[in-house]
Amino acid sequence: MLEVYDLRCEYRINPIGLGARLPRLSWKLRSEARGTRQSAYRLQVSEDRDFASFLWDSGRVEGDASVHVEPTGVALRSRARYYYRVEVWNERGESSGWSAPGTYWETGLLTTGEWTADWISAPQGLEPGEACPMLRKAFRLDGAVKSARLYATALGLYELELNGRRVGDHYFTPGWTSYDARLQYQAYDVTEYLVQGENVVGSWLGNGWYKGYLGWDGHNELYGERTALLLQLHATLEDGREIVVRSDGSWKAATGPILLSEIYHGETYDARLERDGWSSPGCAEGGEDGGGDWRDVEVLERPKDILIAQENVPVRKIEEIRPIGLIRTPEGDTVIDMGQNMVGWVRFVVRGEAGREVELRHAEVLDKDGNFYLGNIREAKQTIRYTKRSGEPETFEPRFTFQGFRYVRLTGFAEPVRLEDFAGVVVHSDMERTGRFECSDPLVNQLQHNILWGLKGNFLDVPTDCPQRDERLGWTGDAQVFARTATYLANAAPFFAKWMGDLKADQLEDGSVPFVVPNMLVRKPSKGGFPPPYNSAAWGDAATIVPWTVYLSYGDKRILEDQYDSMKGWVEFIRRQGDNEYLWDTGFHFADWLALDAKPGAYMGATDMHYVATAYYAYSTSIVRKAAEILGKTEDAKRYAELYEGIVRAFHDEYVTPSGRLAVPTQTAQVVGLYFGLLEGKAKEKAAAKLAKLLEENDHHLTTGFVGTPYLNFALSLNGHNDEAYRLLLQKDFPSWLYQVTKGATTIWEHWDGIREDGTFWSDAMNSFNHYAYGAIGDWLYRCVAGIDTAEEGAGYKRLRIHPRPGEGLTWAEGRLETMYGTVVSRWSRSEGGMEVRVVVPPNATAEIVLPGAALEGVRENGGALGAANGVSSAEQTAEGVRLEAGSGDYRFVYQI
Repeated sequence: MLEVYDLRCEYRINPIGLGARLPRLSWKLRSEARGTRQSAYRLQVSEDRDFASFLWDSGRVEGDASVHVEPTGVALRSRARYYYRVEVWNERGESSGWSAPGTYWETGLLTTGEWTADWISAPQGLEPGEACPMLRKAFRLDGAVKSARLYATALGLYELELNGRRVGDHYFTPGWTSYDARLQYQAYDVTEYLVQGENVVGSWLGNGWYKGYLGWDGHNELYGERTALLLQLHATLEDGREIVVRSDGSWKAATGPILLSEIYHGETYDARLERDGWSSPGCAEGGEDGGGDWRDVEVLERPKDILIAQENVPVRKIEEIRPIGLIRTPEGDTVIDMGQNMVGWVRFVVRGEAGREVELRHAEVLDKDGNFYLGNIREAKQTIRYTKRSGEPETFEPRFTFQGFRYVRLTGFAEPVRLEDFAGVVVHSDMERTGRFECSDPLVNQLQHNILWGLKGNFLDVPTDCPQRDERLGWTGDAQVFARTATYLANAAPFFAKWMGDLKADQLEDGSVPFVVPNMLVRKPSKGGFPPPYNSAAWGDAATIVPWTVYLSYGDKRILEDQYDSMKGWVEFIRRQGDNEYLWDTGFHFADWLALDAKPGAYMGATDMHYVATAYYAYSTSIVRKAAEILGKTEDAKRYAELYEGIVRAFHDEYVTPSGRLAVPTQTAQVVGLYFGLLEGKAKEKAAAKLAKLLEENDHHLTTGFVGTPYLNFALSLNGHNDEAYRLLLQKDFPSWLYQVTKGATTIWEHWDGIREDGTFWSDAMNSFNHYAYGAIGDWLYRCVAGIDTAEEGAGYKRLRIHPRPGEGLTWAEGRLETMYGTVVSRWSRSEGGMEVRVVVPPNATAEIVLPGAALEGVRENGGALGAANGVSSAEQTAEGVRLEAGSGDYRFVYQI
């Protein structure tokens, strides 16, 4: 039986408010038959759910394309719903029949001219101190509502209510973008919110990234001094009429119970100032019900040509966790332990008399004496304050702030404190979980847990470096080294595509790439003499590496198209530096940031910064060459192939001695030269041997930082030292990944010695305990330990490479990955000289499978010999084992090593 399932439009199921003028459609196949592949498809698009008529019919199209298929014949209208369905045929000519009905996408406002609403803001002088304004508008519908859509955005953050109900489940809207060039709007289906007769729409506004405090210099109002709302509600009545409600000068504004709300500092809320029913009919704007101080809003002149439909998946409440314990510290504090370093907030119940004030302060760790520790939070307050309104129990959670924490200090709560009154609300961009990794070592499984929670904590609309201190910025270096790991853990394509749009917007005309995206570091002068925030190797290379990673992981050619000029601009910027166009030997670079071979008190490791810069220059150039080939830019492909060859020659002339040794003798230097493919023959062999020797001299421990660590285990496993890679993975003392685990870490640390053996801390200045960069080891766990990879010629796991590399210390490992074609599984286990390997290849994909240590004549698949009858089209003996070619299916190979 052949079935089509999991239809997607731009990675989403039934999206509304889509801004793409040519949205791409994808589907998966389900079949129990081995070797199933699609031989043809037919795609139809209609405005009718039942397809009584259709706008476009592809006809039967021969081929196996099932991912990112473009319905090129559809002319889209704004605010329209388009249903689509697909029928496919397999290699035997059998049909799936039409896919299940009801799959659609819905467009948003496709042109700026369709925005007829005004930007509105609370009148100046309304807000006492830092209070968050509330805006409202009453309107009447004189007929039954058939359908309604609401489109909204803000300068700052907004949260909407309609007839007393919160609109949607998105948080921190409209998100953080390069606000001068790009501002997202969101679309909501509000059909069920509206009633015939009186209605009220209301909005809270918060400072957010736009107006609030950002960075470590204490700056605020980096993008603007006033928050504002832009809203447009389109209601279609049953009789066909359309009513449009817009933000304009007729709206009213007042303050309410939120007296302060800052992303870094938290929220202060006085429930005695609540305005009951303020967003419901019956609340008089000038009367006693809603308070008599509602005032006219002010209309602002702000641009609308920067508006774009939401590109990223929304931030949502994803899960809740309960505290595991109540602590009385030696200093007398009352602290709850959530058991997990998390990002979000605490929902809590307050008991006691009216007017009682309570405070929650958030921290990541306790100090060596067990006391509440705030040193590494720096100037961020991470504080929630709440004042009770009544004598009854009251429940609260904040709106416009998030905290990074495991421990919460409580002040003012009635005794005895009840743990059941507290819940941790985990908040992050709602990326679909796609990857699972498990193995025989519980500590490695905890490490994998920590890597995943690093993603959860730092992928909140932008890929932040850390979620707790006064920083939380989109550092480009951190993001690019973690990008491939992220694509294993979750469907990160929309997340990165949105962020890449901001990188391109913040890139200078000469190709310069900022340290952070969005680039808030240029908004106000730094107080600490920070260098000009552009153009560090490994950081700026996010411009090339992230789009390429998305292409590899999802077969997404469009991100290469969208980012190609940015990618090319970055390489051309480097090319213009210095006197030699083939070396990058000028400027400031973070180099191997936080490496352990740094000089005392220094942040940059011992690896020469210009060695790192030239290596990344070569790497980025190779990526641009490949992108040019994929996009059919033949002249560019030739040009960048020649440039790459020149860089490699110059790299050898500068950094490889006549005897074939690298002139830079650090672990990271060997790693980068090997992983980036800059060394061949004798030089490659010597670098691999040197790396192994350096590790041995350091008692088999690493000294690498942000540049070397992500590639360290790859450099070993792919160059004859796989057992050394496993040895590094399984080390439990400092410095190692599992050292953090033995110290109770539930996320990845910024420093290898964030907590030292004696319980003291590395430094207050820069010591995050949720900093995902070193979690890039997850890439190696999936690609080398489990053995799941994609071929470049079949990007997006269309063409799988399954090559597990078992090592000493593990008896089994399994990786699972939900790809654009379906579920991929690679599992191996061994005992007493025997090996069993299970591989699942989804329909419409093929795989090259390497069975490590196998002999061709000794392999059995499901008890039978290898052959076409078992779905294996070819098999050959190699030095690494048996190499197989296989179509889709569930395979179990058994053999003796």
